[in-house]
Amino acid sequence: MPKMKSNRGAAKTFRKTGSGKVKRNKAYKSHILTKKSAKTIRNLRKATLVSKADEKRVKTMIQ
Repeated sequence: MPKMKSNRGAAKTFRKTGSGKVKRNKAYKSHILTKKSAKTIRNLRKATLVSKADEKRVKTMIQ
């Protein structure tokens, strides 16, 4: 049986941390930024962790 291929879109989107958790960037940062406050845009810069419910699925996608 051949090796499983990783999902290339997911591999470019998610990163694993040293402890094995999965990091992601926040959404809503790409366009229509004029109506968003500076505080909102600043908070969207920070990366966050994938939720526990989705973590197992994402890990199999990025391997």
